[in-house]
Amino acid sequence: MIESGEFERLGSSRTLHSDARIIAATNRALEEEVRKGRFREDLWYRLKVFPITVPSLREHPEDIPLLVKWFVDQLARKMGKRVAVIPKRTMQMLQRYPWPGNVRELRHAVEGALITAKGKKLNFDLPQIADTTLTDFKSFKEMERDYILSVLKAKNWKIKGRDSASTILGLPPSTLRHRIKKLGLKKP
Repeated sequence: MIESGEFERLGSSRTLHSDARIIAATNRALEEEVRKGRFREDLWYRLKVFPITVPSLREHPEDIPLLVKWFVDQLARKMGKRVAVIPKRTMQMLQRYPWPGNVRELRHAVEGALITAKGKKLNFDLPQIADTTLTDFKSFKEMERDYILSVLKAKNWKIKGRDSASTILGLPPSTLRHRIKKLGLKKP
């Protein structure tokens, strides 16, 4: 076991000793995953000796110029290329990009720009990310439908009585039935 520092090889009865440390990384909020029952609590407490939380790149765009410079220096040397200063407009474009793949995606973008560079100028070919600020919205009717449906499912379509969907929604059962009919919701 990791905690005791002892283990036995498969098929052996001799106990061996080890002073191993485990370093684990994830992009998930493990405390929340434990609360939701999607990650084992005992494993979380074994891993949680010294947690380090690193914010995503999109939360720190001011770090992008330093990272780009470092990646360019490292990769250009490795490829035997010479790169001039990256234009200010290009750097601003890199700082506006949301970087869903975080630092790894930035490194790959720099590497791709170096591979395709003509002379000392880097051209970044970033994928177009749709502007979700206006496309993620739903109408009130869609939101109402989704919410009522999720409450009905959670309550196994129990419409009236104690611990029912109408109680949670704060609606009289007759009003809830009317909304179900109007929204076209059907019990599976």
